[in-house]
Amino acid sequence: MSLNGYDIGVIIPAYNEEVYIGHTIETLVSLPYIDRILVVDDGSEDNTAYVAASAGAYVLSLPQNRGKALAMKRGYEAMHTHVLVFLDADITEGACQIIKLIEPICERKAEAVIARFPMTTGQGGFGLVRALAAKGLYFLTGKTLTGVLSGQRAILRKAINDSFFEYKGFGIEFGMTADMLLQNIQIIEVDVNMKHRTTGRDYKGFLHRYRQFIDIFLVIIKKTREKAFSKRIATTQKEQD
Repeated sequence: MSLNGYDIGVIIPAYNEEVYIGHTIETLVSLPYIDRILVVDDGSEDNTAYVAASAGAYVLSLPQNRGKALAMKRGYEAMHTHVLVFLDADITEGACQIIKLIEPICERKAEAVIARFPMTTGQGGFGLVRALAAKGLYFLTGKTLTGVLSGQRAILRKAINDSFFEYKGFGIEFGMTADMLLQNIQIIEVDVNMKHRTTGRDYKGFLHRYRQFIDIFLVIIKKTREKAFSKRIATTQKEQD
């Protein structure tokens, strides 16, 4: 069933998510406007693929863990619906609210929609990663977005190109968002009441945020160099003219 003539596909990159992914998929399966659900199992060592298939999703299993960006890219290559919804595997509540991401695209009000989660108190880190992402995005594009790191986003498929996935680790959402803004893709943010697993303040939580910080920082360096190179090329061409 399409929505305003657009068919909808959901891509869920997953690694060792057997505890949460079944609930996420069961919610999505019940939604009449979702045409296809694809879980890209990124070399999981648990029963993620089995649980996902049992809950009603198609599963694409990668032979080894290669990271979220490649899993998203493989999903993009395999899914040919008009609208692609990228969704994290650990949504514990509110997965049905992806309609808020889809409708603006189907109503031709946006080419990409990013979910903006409510702020949580007493959990998570100290905002260093969010601050880096916000300042880095403004430095690269001159624009600001609240949900730059959100893994919950819908994109018109024809607005996507392969370069959006050329990032490593936790840099994928930041890099993809910067690319979309630099290519003048029309992005809006919408508030959702989704909930997902929160990274705590234990050792694993701090390690997770450290890796996130480094990966985003590397994207900023990469794109700064690309920006400087493009500027030199433009200056050279101008001098030759």
